[in-house]
Amino acid sequence: MDSTGTTHGSISGGGVPPEGASAVQAGGGAARRRPAARTRPAGRRDQRRPPDPRRMTTAPHAWFAQALLAVLSGHRPVHYLLGHTVGPAYEQLITLTRSGPPRDGLRPILRHCGRFRPCPGVIEAFARIAVGDRVTAMAFRLEQGTDLRWRCAAVEVGPMP
Repeated sequence: MDSTGTTHGSISGGGVPPEGASAVQAGGGAARRRPAARTRPAGRRDQRRPPDPRRMTTAPHAWFAQALLAVLSGHRPVHYLLGHTVGPAYEQLITLTRSGPPRDGLRPILRHCGRFRPCPGVIEAFARIAVGDRVTAMAFRLEQGTDLRWRCAAVEVGPMP
């Protein structure tokens, strides 16, 4: 209704649009509206949801090997892997980190990481670690939960040089 008391159309889209107004402005529905733009910043996602397996940048066994190496070398605290372990594997990590980082001050380097899949949802991985000119081995078992997240179930590490 305008100032003279005359109605020019309805918001529900059944009437005639006022002069100078388009059908979309008057709710006529002649043109479709674009969906609302996303409000989240680009590249951001909900941290409570498991990652999309198609978008994972590194293989789970390679990521865990790097993370485990960072914990064993003292560059990350042991609780860094708390949400990525199940059962007695976390206790094994605590026992392994008690020996401390390598004594000569050299940073361990992941030389190679391989895997074997004995059945769907399970990865048994192995890695070669070099510290200076010495090499040692590491093995671990990853199991995929119902939430599609990989968690470590067992860890074994050779003596760190």
